[in-house]
Amino acid sequence: MNAGEFDYVVVGGGSSGAAVAARLGEAQDRTTCVIEAGGHDSHPFFHVPSFVAAAIGLKKTNWNFATVPQPGMANRSIPVPRGKVMGGSGSINGMVYFRGHPTDFDDWSDMGCTGWSYAELLPYFTRTERNENHPASVFHGGDGPINVKHVEGPNQLNYDYMDGLASLQFPECKDFNGPDPEGYGRRQGLIRDGRRESTWQNMLKPAMERGNIHLQTNALVARILVEDGRATGVELVDGKVIRARREVVLCGGTVQSPQVLLLSGIGPAAHLKDMGIDVVHDLPGVGENYHDHVASPMHMETSDSTSYGISWKAMPRDIAQFFQYLLTRTGPLAGNVFESVAFLRTDPSLSRADVQFVFQPAKRLTHPKIPFPIGHGYAISPVGLYPKSRGTLRLASPDPTAAPLIDPHLLEHPDDIQPLIRALKIARQVFASKPFEKYNGVEIAPGPDVTSDDEFDAYIRQTGYTVHHPGGSCKMGALDDPMSVVDPELKVKGIEGLRVADASVMPYMVGGNSNAACVMIAERAADFILGKPQLPAAELPDESVARYKPNKAKAA
Repeated sequence: MNAGEFDYVVVGGGSSGAAVAARLGEAQDRTTCVIEAGGHDSHPFFHVPSFVAAAIGLKKTNWNFATVPQPGMANRSIPVPRGKVMGGSGSINGMVYFRGHPTDFDDWSDMGCTGWSYAELLPYFTRTERNENHPASVFHGGDGPINVKHVEGPNQLNYDYMDGLASLQFPECKDFNGPDPEGYGRRQGLIRDGRRESTWQNMLKPAMERGNIHLQTNALVARILVEDGRATGVELVDGKVIRARREVVLCGGTVQSPQVLLLSGIGPAAHLKDMGIDVVHDLPGVGENYHDHVASPMHMETSDSTSYGISWKAMPRDIAQFFQYLLTRTGPLAGNVFESVAFLRTDPSLSRADVQFVFQPAKRLTHPKIPFPIGHGYAISPVGLYPKSRGTLRLASPDPTAAPLIDPHLLEHPDDIQPLIRALKIARQVFASKPFEKYNGVEIAPGPDVTSDDEFDAYIRQTGYTVHHPGGSCKMGALDDPMSVVDPELKVKGIEGLRVADASVMPYMVGGNSNAACVMIAERAADFILGKPQLPAAELPDESVARYKPNKAKAA
């Protein structure tokens, strides 16, 4: 049953897929079909920035994946939320705009991903960006389709947090997307006029007005069709076929891009045979190299009502802020709660920050069905940025509707736990600093009795979680790399007319939040597909290069 034929078929309407399709639509003589398993983002939780926890908690628009039990995490199964809605995970994430450390991309280039160095990628970052706080420059875009801004009117606790880090001699960072993203400071988010910003809302939707982009929602892809070594379209679970005259672009993300490849007979031959799937192309790297960032929190509680939270004492303020948002789309509800951040080296001998300190000016959530804090507190969640643990994604069944087996081997490499132990000790020093004295906070977790490295180790493994930055499962690399899945032009090795463009192609995850890098990958993919020349590499000021190049030399 043919459901249509298009020049391009894009599988996935998330951050990468929406951006790829929007750019492909600029070729008005060609047609594109976007296939999304979820529906439209009509629920208000998707659009009010401060409702981020509520958006993640919507069961119908979250794939609700989870890892297999993780030995390195006290044999717990760790949630892996992924968006099942237009905008994908970009409709339920924390809206953080952070690209990664410049050396992350230089390392990609050194690993065989030619054309993917920091200077070469910077123009693709800035092409999408409309930054409200930093003027247009080599580092920032001023007229792109996606709005970026500081969260306005941050809670006072953010300034105490930054003062606390300053008292420990950590540096301030004015621009986390500049040449040296180390230190503490206010963070930027994907927000416009008090509403969540996404590539679906502000790239794909406007592009669809041209009339050459077709959107198919509530449609799950069962497999990619391959004929004579070429991808010719996709088959949906209902048996309908959507044909691609030119290319199929897989943007299912780190979980579902490898899953679709495996369902299509593209992947490790032994696993495909075990699943009873005919081997179309033996590609051993599919589903390998899966990894994610692990965090473990330090939580404080206080009777002071400065923090965000619901209490009788804060009720008049909370009601006023609610109506402020309804009338003007401003105030705390127009922010994403995570208003400041730090990227720190927990060991001064390191070449770049190894931990991200996510500050939360609110008490931890205590009830799974209540997405807002009851009472008051504050927290730091250190995130390990460069894990060495690597895992796999495998099919549990040849049924396309069955969740895959996600096994990231979290914290199994012995080097992954030490940065988090050091970071929690620093977090305790921050909360013991003078700026926090007025709050009389009580450490709830891990608790003041936890002092030794062994005790911190046990706490992290028992309470840690991922921060939903999975990547690497369809690794990009040189053609002669036996474990690479796509080449530096994002073409799937051994199959014509098929590319992957999402976080799964990252050889290793950037040192921080991953959404901005996913959109950059989409920008690159669209240019490759349309045959456009690569944008000229950024001409970095000498003083900017000097700020990160020496760090790269130290790392080597």
